[in-house]
Amino acid sequence: MDSKIKSYLKIALINLFCFFIFIIIFELIFGYWFEKYNFGPYMREHRMKNIPYKLTYNNTDYKYNYVRNSLAFRGKEIKPKDIKILMVGGSTTDERYKPERFTIVGNLNKKFLKAGSSRKIINAGIEGQSTRGHIHNFNFWFKKIENFKPKYIIFYVGINDASLLRFRSDNLQDGFIENPNKLESFFDNIKSRSFIIDLARKVKHQHYKRDESKRVIYDFDYSLKESKKKDRVYVNYENKIKKYDFDKLVKKHQILIERYLKNIDLLSALSNSIGSEAIFINQPMQENETAEILFSINNSLIVHCEKKKYKCIDLVKNLKGFNDFWWDGAHTTPKGSKAIADIIYPYLNKYLK
Repeated sequence: MDSKIKSYLKIALINLFCFFIFIIIFELIFGYWFEKYNFGPYMREHRMKNIPYKLTYNNTDYKYNYVRNSLAFRGKEIKPKDIKILMVGGSTTDERYKPERFTIVGNLNKKFLKAGSSRKIINAGIEGQSTRGHIHNFNFWFKKIENFKPKYIIFYVGINDASLLRFRSDNLQDGFIENPNKLESFFDNIKSRSFIIDLARKVKHQHYKRDESKRVIYDFDYSLKESKKKDRVYVNYENKIKKYDFDKLVKKHQILIERYLKNIDLLSALSNSIGSEAIFINQPMQENETAEILFSINNSLIVHCEKKKYKCIDLVKNLKGFNDFWWDGAHTTPKGSKAIADIIYPYLNKYLK
């Protein structure tokens, strides 16, 4: 009996060993272990090659694939040397929850194409990032790409910074690309390079069903109905000027504003360090708990740009927004993204030489 158990155990161990060898060989062939551009676990999460999504908007379903290329930018593969204009921001730039043609970047590129221009903006939006995350992009992402020298980098900023500044915290998730914990970083890197783990994540994303109380956020029709229930409203610039006393807000949030503008200066300097010129755009959103701080930093950005001679677009002042421009208060619907692109486009035509 003992000899049979030993025999079964031996066979089991041999099979287990062969299985592990198979997994290692399989991973070495199909995994991402020798990829030239591996920017770590966070960027692996944002380098989902071809993930199916569905957007419901205006009673129409749009099936599309959310694509990020091997350089971690949204869209098809492109050579680094061919990237002349980059747009950096958070989820409001990435806009993964709608087809690329409906995004701000997509609308701008359609306008360039229609005008017969060869200009093309590449989308580098990373959800959760504020200006602090954008600063880290240079060391942990952009500077790792060979022959990457965009002429212009557009920074679409404000909303995520307002959230960070409101809580006065450096511990909030901010789209960081590198985990400071060495042990966690070691395992994160393994996960980021594994084909099997990456495949499991994609399968889960595609087939995981949420109950009605956790309805997927890319059903804009549902989200817009919920927004009406919550009485979310957008206040245009003229009314905000009446509502807020800017000079008083500057004094009230002086330290927070200084932190924000320091990041703006650093982003300009970092852009110059790789041969690029920065263009800053402030961000509109519906009223919420961060509205006062967002108004403060949005206006302060424009004043600061004029002082520093930075290229800057005052989107907030120019946008005559409507409530159906946003599906959750911060992220725009296709209608909102198009309206924003319509305002930005003439300024970019002036700034992009």
